[in-house]
Order: sequence, then C-alpha cells, then structure tokens
Amino acid sequence: MSGKVNELKPGEKAPASGQYQEIGPLGQEGHEVTVVKGEPLPPTTTAGSTYTIVDRTKNKSGLG
Repeated sequence: MSGKVNELKPGEKAPASGQYQEIGPLGQEGHEVTVVKGEPLPPTTTAGSTYTIVDRTKNKSGLG
C-alpha cells in the first residue's frame, strides 16, 4: 500500500457521502460503491485494497 492521504480502509467511516472507488494493492482501479457520510466502507474484493472518493454527493452530506 502506498499510504496516500486519500486512501480509506474498509470499515472506516466515510468522511463524505458519494461514490468511492476500490484501489487495489498495485494501484489498479476496482469497482465503485455508494456510501453515506458516517457509514462504514464495505469490505474490498481483494486483500490490501483501499477506497478513494471519486464523486461527492451534490448536497450538504457530500461536503467533507
């Protein structure tokens, strides 16, 4: 894992509502999931993967 600031681990609470993309351990892009602010991010499909937000919701909960 590269340790980038925007990487979120599965189970962490989402800082903002929106679309999160799974990023594999080698940097490959995976599927996207919709998560509501404050809810935990779901398990990833590959061990060592993380999430990064790609599209914030266009309302107050998308501000983060």
